[in-house]
Amino acid sequence: MASGKEGAQSRGKVEKTPQRQTGKQVAVLDGSDIEELVGDEDVFGSYVLNEFTHGKQGAAVTKAEFKEVLSDILLGMAAGLKRDPIVILRIDGEDLREFVDGPNFEPEAVSILSHIEAEGVPLHKRITVALEQLTVGHGMPPPSDSWVSENIIQPALQSLSAHQLHQSVSQGTFLKELKKVLDDVAKRLKEHPVIVAHSENTFDGSCIRRLLSNKFELDKLLSVAWKELPKDHNQKVPKEYLRVALDGVAPSAGLPPYGAVNQVDAVVSEVFRMLNADDGKLLQEEEFKKLMAEILGAVMLQLEGTPISISSNSVVHEPLATASSTLLPSSTPSIPE
Repeated sequence: MASGKEGAQSRGKVEKTPQRQTGKQVAVLDGSDIEELVGDEDVFGSYVLNEFTHGKQGAAVTKAEFKEVLSDILLGMAAGLKRDPIVILRIDGEDLREFVDGPNFEPEAVSILSHIEAEGVPLHKRITVALEQLTVGHGMPPPSDSWVSENIIQPALQSLSAHQLHQSVSQGTFLKELKKVLDDVAKRLKEHPVIVAHSENTFDGSCIRRLLSNKFELDKLLSVAWKELPKDHNQKVPKEYLRVALDGVAPSAGLPPYGAVNQVDAVVSEVFRMLNADDGKLLQEEEFKKLMAEILGAVMLQLEGTPISISSNSVVHEPLATASSTLLPSSTPSIPE
């Protein structure tokens, strides 16, 4: 990657791309490499044992023990990546310069200005806020990252006209100065490309609908969730454990864990309130399954009516190995069972 070559080899792929992605795509982490590695028992077992014993013979660990524990962990990671792939982008200023020189720059910049327009707001503050509104979709790495701020954003802001820094300026001046700063950012990104891990997901209830339409799979999933809950001497479960159960079925329902996405948490909390799912009463197994299905159905309807989209961008500060060989060892050592 240090050579700047585009499109490092990767067996992974993205199923959908809801937004325009800019930057050179270095790799896509979608869990397929993990599944392949775990699926090859000889390679996986030898690799795991070698990693945890640092190649030392006679260490007090067996291949089977590590393979069982790590396969569960890695397959869980693979499922998460398959659901929410992570795209690794190399942002080098080309797309940002294309945005600045293109027809969308002025209308988008004016729109951003309209949201921060206030009497007496100085130029420096307006430009800083404007930069925070730009995303990887514009070719801008996350300004909130400390390295990006210190090495890209803050130096670029020095290009602002000194005599206007603390003055409120006209729209025309704002556009001119913003373009000047972005040109400088693009130049610095060309000299020091930034690697960004980008992911995005939309919770629209479609996974819940598929789950609810398959009665057999739904019943099996809820039976597993029921068995894992603590019960009283009458084999009943208090409703307070419904949130725990919902977290357990969340991956199959295409939902994030509780606490991960505030907007989804709000939907779930409202559904629990509507269905009196927090009243502390005890539930038998069939009552539990019935109420869980109602909760899932209500969440589905809410998300279908108002889908929730989220995206995440994180700067990768360590050099990346080629994506296809990140997990696989260059050679598999011969380690005794």
